[in-house]
Amino acid sequence: MTKLSVNINKIATIRNARGGNMPDVKLAAINCQKFGVHGITVHPRPDERHITYQDVYDISPIITTEFNIEGYPSKEFIDLVCKVKPNQVTLVPDPPDAITSNAGWDTVKHKDFLCEVIAEFKEFGIRTSVFVDTNLKNIDGAAKIRTDRIELYTEPYAANFAINKEIAVAPFTEAAKHALKLGLQINAGHDLNLENLKYFVKNVPDVFEVSIGHALISDALYFGLDNTIKLYLRELR
Repeated sequence: MTKLSVNINKIATIRNARGGNMPDVKLAAINCQKFGVHGITVHPRPDERHITYQDVYDISPIITTEFNIEGYPSKEFIDLVCKVKPNQVTLVPDPPDAITSNAGWDTVKHKDFLCEVIAEFKEFGIRTSVFVDTNLKNIDGAAKIRTDRIELYTEPYAANFAINKEIAVAPFTEAAKHALKLGLQINAGHDLNLENLKYFVKNVPDVFEVSIGHALISDALYFGLDNTIKLYLRELR
């Protein structure tokens, strides 16, 4: 079964709109795990507009499943990850002003930089995942920088799913098969939801983990967090 990691950034976005500690992101992480998720994901950004660096420190001790910290590998981010030592760090090429992740790494152009960053994380025993698109050259590059996993950027799949799901998923199927041949494990994320999730994991081989935040937290406003998590887990079985 593909594992479900819930990105709780949107919980922090709501909290930060008013200040204070409502809703409580630490309690959200506790409840997500209680309701059956396999991991918690956070994505702190330099302006701390949702998850803050302090949130990451506060959440870390209560993680009983897996902890995935994703973000752009600035010095501050690298220092945070090396102090917290999560199970996994996912590297994304977001500029500081990005609203959300909108592209994968050019692993050829940024080979030396990524090699250096990944080597540092490996010294601390942290599993690494690199956010990439379906361009096979970037997957080849990911293997060369010695990351453990790639995370397939699935926004193009989600955007085209309603138009033609077979065409939408085809590049991801090919990319996953190519990655597996190179010895890479596969994660996926961005705009996966209750409508398109099952078809994706059915047609893309050996997806180890999906990271879902925006859609899942939005669904929880209507269905409740416990029920929503059960709905997503059902799609993955």
